[in-house]
Amino acid sequence: MTDAVKSRIGEIVKSSDVVLFMKGTPLFPQCGFSSRAIAILDHLGVEFESVDVLQDQEVRQGIKEFSDWPTIPQLYVKGEFVGGSDIMMEMFEAGELHQLMIDQSVARQG
Repeated sequence: MTDAVKSRIGEIVKSSDVVLFMKGTPLFPQCGFSSRAIAILDHLGVEFESVDVLQDQEVRQGIKEFSDWPTIPQLYVKGEFVGGSDIMMEMFEAGELHQLMIDQSVARQG
């Protein structure tokens, strides 16, 4: 990954409180894992920015190095990598993801 790509990903991650790198868009996710990630965030009432990695090959490859995580989607909250679809689902089911969003002041209460 070039420094330019790393810098661009870093800017994207910091640009919004919640950023989801995904395949497709929230309205038209291009894989089941991205679809599940969107459903979880929508259920929690979290506003987020999405990045369609299918539109940018450098970001698609670079994000995997940036986070040291091999799969997409990837969720970032307040600049910190949270995890992929499976981790999001586990955290959601345990109530941990909602609590994280509340703790970071990015989710609706209640």
